[in-house]
Amino acid sequence: MASMMDKAKGFLADKVSQIKKPEAELTDVDLKGVNRDSANFNSQVSVTNPYDHSIPICDISYSLKCANRVIASGKIPDPGSIKESGVTMLDVGMKVPYSVLVDIAKDIGADWDIDYHLEVGFTVDLPIIGNFTIPLEKKGAFKLPTLSDIF
Repeated sequence: MASMMDKAKGFLADKVSQIKKPEAELTDVDLKGVNRDSANFNSQVSVTNPYDHSIPICDISYSLKCANRVIASGKIPDPGSIKESGVTMLDVGMKVPYSVLVDIAKDIGADWDIDYHLEVGFTVDLPIIGNFTIPLEKKGAFKLPTLSDIF
């Protein structure tokens, strides 16, 4: 009886592993703007849905690191759903207080940019499988505007 259950579990695990799953990619990370108390960054996530029905998004979690420090992190609850059989673009906005940017001034002063490492966890609710998290990450540098760019 136990071997029959093991065979059933193996069969089910094999079938579930072959099910197509949504794919996601971080396509862009930019400095969106600055105001009196913070800098705003924006990332775009491109999500491809292989199914012929929409998939609800449970949440998007993010962590933005600069100079090996987390400068922004959070969770966007229930951002909507992924449209059926296509690509959906989602924006992940992040607000970083200037006090944190001052702490990483050494990195900025060296080359007038901010080296970053962005990690995003994209959680969707798949039928049969349940909640499925797609981990994403991107490394790069934000070029900061100079005075000549502003004026």
